[in-house]
Formats: sequence, C-alpha cells, structure tokens
Amino acid sequence: MAYITLRDVQLAFGGPALLDGANFSLERGERVCLIGRNGEGKSTLLKLIEGTLLPDAGEVSLQNGITISMLAQDVPMDSGKVADIVADGAGEAASVLRAYHEASDACVLGDMDACERMGDLQHKMDQLDGWSLETKVNSILSKMGLDPDADLADLSGGRKRRVLLARALLTQPDVLLLDEPTNHLDVESIEWLEKFLLDQNNLTLLFISHDRSFVDSIATRIVELDRGTLRSFEGNYSRYLELKAQQMEAEEKQNALFDKRLAEEEVWIRQGIKARRTRNEGRVRALKELREESKARRSQQGKVSMATQDANRSGKLVFDIENLSVSFGNNAPIIKDFSALVLRGDRIGLVGDNGVGKTTLIKAILGELEHTGSVKTGTQLEVAYFDQLRNALDLEKSVKDNVSEGSDFVDVNGGRRHIYSYLQDFLFSPERARTPVKALSGGERNRILLAKLLLKPSNLIVMDEPTNDLDMVTLELLEEMLGGYKGTLLLISHDRAFMDNVVTSTWVFDGKGQIDEYIGGYQDYLEQRPDQTAVDQKSDVKKALAKAEAAVPKKAKLSYKDQRALEQLPAEMEALEKEQAEINEQLADGSMFVSDADKAMKLSNRLSEIDELLLEKLEQWETLENLSKGN
Repeated sequence: MAYITLRDVQLAFGGPALLDGANFSLERGERVCLIGRNGEGKSTLLKLIEGTLLPDAGEVSLQNGITISMLAQDVPMDSGKVADIVADGAGEAASVLRAYHEASDACVLGDMDACERMGDLQHKMDQLDGWSLETKVNSILSKMGLDPDADLADLSGGRKRRVLLARALLTQPDVLLLDEPTNHLDVESIEWLEKFLLDQNNLTLLFISHDRSFVDSIATRIVELDRGTLRSFEGNYSRYLELKAQQMEAEEKQNALFDKRLAEEEVWIRQGIKARRTRNEGRVRALKELREESKARRSQQGKVSMATQDANRSGKLVFDIENLSVSFGNNAPIIKDFSALVLRGDRIGLVGDNGVGKTTLIKAILGELEHTGSVKTGTQLEVAYFDQLRNALDLEKSVKDNVSEGSDFVDVNGGRRHIYSYLQDFLFSPERARTPVKALSGGERNRILLAKLLLKPSNLIVMDEPTNDLDMVTLELLEEMLGGYKGTLLLISHDRAFMDNVVTSTWVFDGKGQIDEYIGGYQDYLEQRPDQTAVDQKSDVKKALAKAEAAVPKKAKLSYKDQRALEQLPAEMEALEKEQAEINEQLADGSMFVSDADKAMKLSNRLSEIDELLLEKLEQWETLENLSKGN
C-alpha cells in the first residue's frame, strides 16, 4: 500500500480550482519533486498531506502508522538554543525534558519545590522515553555539523535551514515534506543538502523546488501540478523535459481536433430547419456537452514575455578595478586587494557562501560603499540594478502602481503601451494587476521586479539573487532574455544551472577576502579549481622559488625605451581622461545634437576612440609595470 494517496481531490479558494479532481500516490523510498507555475497550489498540496488543510471534496489517505515531518519554506528569525529548537521536534517529550533540566538546576540551588517537581517530571520522562531524546539530538546535530549551544539568531540562512531539517528528522519520519529547501542557501549548503538527503537510506521525500540542478540530483520522479491536475513523469528533471514536450504536442493535436469538431457542430446547429431536414435531438444534446466541455477546459497558462530596453552602448571598458579592499570596523577585510577588468559584453557570475562579500563587492564597484583601492568606471554606463528595485517595492500599493508609478502608460523601446497590456506579458491579468503586492506570492513579486527592471534602458544589468521563487519556465525565459542581452551582466546566484546557462566567467569568493576568476560557469569552475594537494604543492614551489630568488641578484627587466614609456603612460592616460570628461560635459544636455549635429557626431566618435586608446594604454602600462617588478 502507498504511504500517501489522493483520490479525486477538489480544492478552490474562490477562483479556478487549485486541485480539480487530483489523484496522486507516494510509495515508500520515492523522492518525488512537485513542480508547477507560481500560484498553482504546490504549497497548498503539501498542507493537505500534512493535515493542516482539508479538501473541499475527495480523499487524502495515509497508510496507518506512518509519520510525516514538514520543512517549511520560510526560515525563522527567532532566537533560541539550537539543541532546544531541534528537541522541539519531539513534541511533549521535549517540553518535559526542558522542564526537568530547569527543575534540576533550581533544585541544586536549594529550591525544594523544584526538587519535588523533579519526581513527577522523571515519571513522565520514563513514560515518553524522553531520556533517549538528548542522545538523539546530540547525534543528529553532530551529523549535521551544528553547535548545540549556538543561538539560532546568530546563524546564517543555510545553518538555520540545517537546524530546521534536524528538527524535522529527529523523530525519524517515514515521509519528509520539503517546501523550496534550497531557497536563500549558498551553493555549498545546497550541495551539502543534496548529499545528506541521498545518504538517508529509505527516506521518502515529497519536495517542491525550482532549482533544476538540485531536482536532477535528488528526484526519482517528477509530478507536475498543471491547471488543477497532477501528472506524473518517471525520472529526473531532464527526463521530464523530454516527456513534457511529447505530452504538450499530443495535447495540442487533441485540442485542435476538439475545436474542429465543435466548429462543425456550431455550423450545423445554425442551419435552417429545412437544411437539417429533421431535428436530431441526440446531436443537439451532444453539442451542448461539447460547449460545456469547452468552457471547462482550462488553457495552459501563458509564458512570460521578456525583453530588455537597450540603452546606448557603453564604452569598451566598463570597470577597471585596482586593489579594491573593503573592511567593516576593525575586522579583517571582507574583500582584500581585488583587481579585475570588466569589458563591455562580459557576463560575470559571483559565487561563494552567504556573507563572504558578493553584494558588498557589487556595491563597492557601483560606488555605493566606501573602499580602498580604485574603481575606474567606463563611459555612458546606464545601470539596471535588480536588488535596488526589490527594496523599492511598496507592499501596500498595487502591482500596476509599483511598476508604472501611477501612470496608465509605460514606454517600451520607444513605443507607448498601456500598463495592463505590459503586465500581461508578465502573467498579471488586469484584476491581478490591481492587487496589493502584500497579497502576492514570492514568485509573483519577483515577476513584478523583472517587469520594473526591464522598463529601464540599460547597458549594464546587476542582479542579486534574481531566481529565488521563480518557477522553472520563467527561469528558462529569463535565461533566454539574458542570453540575447547586448550589454554587460553582473550576477549573484546560487542556482548552478542558471549560472551555467548565462555567465561567461565566474568570480569565486573564498571567504577570507580573496576572489579568484575562472572562465565559464559553475561547472567550468569545478573542473578548473585546484585540489588541496595541488594548492599545497604550489605553495611549496613558491617557497623554493622565493629562496632561489633571494640568492640571485636582481637583473634589470626593462629597456631604456620601455622605462621611458612606463614613466610617460600615466600622464598620457590622464590627458585622455581629461579630454573624455570635457567631451562628456559638452554632450551632457543633448543641445549640441540640435544646434550642431555634425560636431556632436564627431565628438561622440572621439569618445569611442578615447575608450579604445585608454584600454590599450592601460594594458601596456600593466605589462610594463609587471616587468619592472620582475613578475
């Protein structure tokens, strides 16, 4: 018998049914991923199985004696001792054990009432097998690498998620329900979670996730919630994509045949009495049934339509970063002596654990945070920053007012569109567009942010965790949009598949202030990174070379001509930068393009020439500088 069975389950909250005669079963040992568009009802389905919701009709049945634990989507902000929070997963036994310890501490201090309470509590502990609880808690915390005495409030999002998982697993449930377990986790935590779940023998999982790499690694079956119906696909996410494409093709053919038949019957019923000869009552009844079936058929939800608004091209040099460091107070630098060149068209992914400085680096580069070192910014940069918009959402205002700021129209690539028409590209009906943002799901809020972001003309897009809460179809469309973007991209993301499909190079943060650059996406980085043995060997070689260099007298590296060039280059670059600033000032208000268009065009062309010259001289200067230092 299946652990969990749903039979003809019906559930609606005033709108279209979230579950419309849904059927489902979960067998022992399966790891099933539940996927579907934002707002389809995936979290609602988990609540039905957990028992916190009841269906309008149908049956949700569980095998006798099975236990279920649920890991919720939201990470708590509460404080409390980690061991106590995990022990709470045992219910009454945890409360009695805690009361026993409190009474014991008070008894030692001479509280006789507490000493008397200990007897009653000890009896309850015997009944509940509470004495083994401490052993179980310490065992699972050790397994997960958690400090039992740590305060939950002091832990990172990934560590908090581990605490909640430990609490959910404490009672060794038969079925574990996970709602977006990888949200807000860094890559290391996601990979740890994958390995941990795969190592649990015979653990039955039903989980919701939009992380395609995670789903590919964990799932043995995919169940899709689509328009109120549950459809099962054997295998992982890659296999699901193949089977889904075949299913959609078959569904389109079936719908086309249905529509053709309905159209033919509508023509027949509209013919005159004489043309029909005699009224065929059976055929009339059949047409009525066809009409009802057509009304009931829910078309597949549309796809998000995304397009960027291109600004003028930036200069070839976007950022020249030299020895950038950031510190907070007297602490060690969170970023230490980072140097890099960002050129037009680069797509750079930032990877590292939570708290290592990814967002800090972005803000320092954009001039929003104090730092040492220098950041030279290229010309004509127009920045669209995803994270800034997230902070700007007004939860009390409607979707429409958040995106259009009160106007009924928006400008899209030079054209004027009504705001409701534009928002339909992001799957917001006019009714939904009038809904306050506070009433929307996380995925819907992220779609608002994308709608707002893509109204801004840009040649540099900065995205800080844009993929959280987005469904898989929207993720793939975002990838496609970024793939066609002609500007520069700086992307922070823990979604490995998204990074692999979007970025051309990766900055990896080691958590000690150092940042290393690798060509390609996340998988490319994994293949290129040195193992620890190689790192140790490299360190030994460096020490040997340092000793050898100390014993050999330094020899001159530069010719007289090169030395002269090295001395003159800073002044030449300074002169070019001065000319660049003067031209930008002349063109700033746009009036010259009206009063003297030819001169304006010549100055614009000269700006492009200066960009190229600065880049050439910068590269020449770096080469000569390294030679002069003997590097």
